[in-house]
Amino acid sequence: MTLLALSPAGVLSEFYISFWIPTAVLTAALVIKLPTIIRLWRDPLLRAVGGLLLLACAVFVFCTPSTIAAVNRVTGVTNISVPWCYSLLTAFCGSCLLLIITWRNGLSDRSGATRRAMRWVVSVYSGVIALLWALFLLADAPVERLRDLDTYYATTPFMREEILLYLVAHAVACLITSRLIWNWVRTEGLDAWLRWGLKLLGAGYVLNLIFDASKLTAVGARWCGRNLDWLSTDLAPPVAALSAILIAVGFILPHAGQYLHDRWRVRLAYCELGPLYQLMRSVNGEGVPFVLRATPELRLTRRETFIRDVLLPLARHIDTGLAGRAYEAALGLGHPPERARALAGAVSVLDAIEARRRTPEPAEAGTGPDTTNLLQEIGAVSRALRSPDDIEAVRAQAAAAAESVAVHE
Repeated sequence: MTLLALSPAGVLSEFYISFWIPTAVLTAALVIKLPTIIRLWRDPLLRAVGGLLLLACAVFVFCTPSTIAAVNRVTGVTNISVPWCYSLLTAFCGSCLLLIITWRNGLSDRSGATRRAMRWVVSVYSGVIALLWALFLLADAPVERLRDLDTYYATTPFMREEILLYLVAHAVACLITSRLIWNWVRTEGLDAWLRWGLKLLGAGYVLNLIFDASKLTAVGARWCGRNLDWLSTDLAPPVAALSAILIAVGFILPHAGQYLHDRWRVRLAYCELGPLYQLMRSVNGEGVPFVLRATPELRLTRRETFIRDVLLPLARHIDTGLAGRAYEAALGLGHPPERARALAGAVSVLDAIEARRRTPEPAEAGTGPDTTNLLQEIGAVSRALRSPDDIEAVRAQAAAAAESVAVHE
């Protein structure tokens, strides 16, 4: 085994994350957010999220070595990508601060402190970007460096100050943003998806601080005549890529997580109504027509409506005495009250279907029992229909109770 393989640089060179991976994740986050941003374009917070994700994508696209070389070649200016990439990174940092300040305090907050903080961020980071370009124009950087520019020009006049300026601006922004996020995470009453999203964002910004520390240490080592370039060329890039992935997922999670959770609840409710829906189809002879483009919510609503529409005329055949005995029987068999009501409802519905087949119209067609609770608990009744053994046990117990009452009478 060679000495290089045992060195930190040799180990870290094996751990490589392509910059196109975080770019793809950030693009996915932007695509997920884009419909909401377009629909609610007047919302400045959503516009800020879109702008921040777009800037993050641009950072990783233009900081890729192949893109750096292409920009230098197209413009004909050696290392022109340096102030361009540093400016994108600085603008991203400022956008992060603005977004967190606005997001944390809310759009309705128009306090002087919030406005001053936002003006301070815009002024300082705009000034940093202007200074980055001025320093580059003053510097002499004739040799194109695609991967190790920070350490290669660490002692070059004006380039030295440019490198230090962007790293300090980035570190300060990440430190403040991380502090604001972690303070927010500890706030009571946060939605679970938002809390997890903030934790991922916080972890991403902590990794950004590791990126800054690695770069600054490598640059400082050059100032001291030592060589720790592996910190900048081998450690910092995968840390930055992993940080971007966490930040992108942190922005996606509150929106996508809640969306998927709502879709899962709708789908679960739709499937839970399956047994009762099939039972009502056997009574009615037809079901809800399938519509290809119907949303899950619309399909659920149609299924619920169909079940209630069939139950309403069927309710005239329900035996309220049987329902009461079935409930007591279910309790006697050890079922909790909620489950007992569902089983009693299932027994009542099955008995009503049988009664309707024997006598299509009850003796008093204009009257019927109060079925408000039954119509409200169709989900629980449908779930109970999945347990035919429990239903049979309750029916047998209820029938035995009815016989006992008849004997005593």
